[in-house]
Amino acid sequence: MEVEPTASDLENVAASDTDNAKPADVGAGDAATSHTERLKRRHRNKKLARTNSKENPGASTPTPLPRYRSWKNSRRPRNGHGRGLPKKGGAGGKGVWGVPGSELLEEYMEDENDPNYDSEAVVNGDIEFKQVIVEADPEEIVRKCEPVILEYFEHGDTDAAAEDFLEFVTAKRSHLVCETIVEIALEHKPSHCEMASVLISDLYGRVFSAKDIATAFEHLLEKLPDLVLDTPDAAVLLSNFIARCVADDCLAPRCVTQQLAQPPNAAARQALHRADTLLSMKQGLVRLDNIWGVGGGIRPVKSLIRQIQLLLKEYLTCGDLAEAMRCVRELEVPHFHHELVYETVLLALETINSSVEEQLSTFLAELHRCTLVTPDQMDRGFIRVLEDMSDIVLDVPLAYIMLDRFLERCQAKFILGPAVIQRMPSRGRKRFVSEGDGGAIKDHALKLRE
Repeated sequence: MEVEPTASDLENVAASDTDNAKPADVGAGDAATSHTERLKRRHRNKKLARTNSKENPGASTPTPLPRYRSWKNSRRPRNGHGRGLPKKGGAGGKGVWGVPGSELLEEYMEDENDPNYDSEAVVNGDIEFKQVIVEADPEEIVRKCEPVILEYFEHGDTDAAAEDFLEFVTAKRSHLVCETIVEIALEHKPSHCEMASVLISDLYGRVFSAKDIATAFEHLLEKLPDLVLDTPDAAVLLSNFIARCVADDCLAPRCVTQQLAQPPNAAARQALHRADTLLSMKQGLVRLDNIWGVGGGIRPVKSLIRQIQLLLKEYLTCGDLAEAMRCVRELEVPHFHHELVYETVLLALETINSSVEEQLSTFLAELHRCTLVTPDQMDRGFIRVLEDMSDIVLDVPLAYIMLDRFLERCQAKFILGPAVIQRMPSRGRKRFVSEGDGGAIKDHALKLRE
């Protein structure tokens, strides 16, 4: 491949020829010889081409390039290798611009004597950045706390609740969390109050401190007259919360005595006096662990059965159906209502009293009407009685007769499931005088034979 010399190359060749010209006194023969050599050299330069070792692997040595003056300051390689680009990307050598973008890597030091020097500029190094946390409004924090607390009442996971609180609560507003927990728990059941006390105990040291808890109860005592309007027993419930926090080592006992010395209002005086009484009674701190009672499904089965039996006996004594419904709701064991039906039917069989049967059948009918007991639980309770009749009849010989009569009373007031009706014992079995029929069935059978 031949490379045609450029115009600048020809000018350099002419200049070199002029420099190499002989003096005027040289002979004509010598002048003709030198002129011929110059023409040959010029003709050879026109055919000069660069050879690359990669393109011509058989060449032992590359063809040297002419050292033109225009290439003196060139950054291209002299050996003919490469693509003809500057070395090191233009970053090598003296007096070059460097790699593109290298000016951003250099540290620029401003001169204080510079007219454009700005003492408040960020690049001076005199400014220190600090994290600034914007405090949210109390109303905003309370609004965000409510769904977290209500969700905690559903799942009962204190760790998840703590993570949710830490997302938006700061140290200066952390007392609002404790205050909101108590306010919401006052409107819920005792089991939720127990969960609220456990939440306060677990959040102590993580979300709020003892000082924050004391501040929260101070605000609650000041707002107690307004809380009583919505929750009549708010004073009693708040005293339970205060005493429970002291028992859980979340609140210092001196906070109660200090507030009791100067109560903000009459309702607060009542709450503080009751809390002080709970803390001063014998083994009070141990008893405060169950101040809200043991509710829901966490109670032992024997304890639940005992409470159901007491509930039924109290209902038979006073006859207050509304109070009995309230006690059933306070049990908070909808999955265990079949035991309530079982104990009711068993009590009707053991009593052998028509008035008691009427009263208990009315109780079951009210449970069915208010849907406190689902039809599935109702049928399951009756089926359990029917399955245990072989054992019940050993203690109550008239169990089959009483069961038949009680089921008729119940069917007259509400509808039993088909599973119960199919399992009802038939009247075709043999009756005995000891079962209370007085021999009526036997005498009737004899008359039919005659």
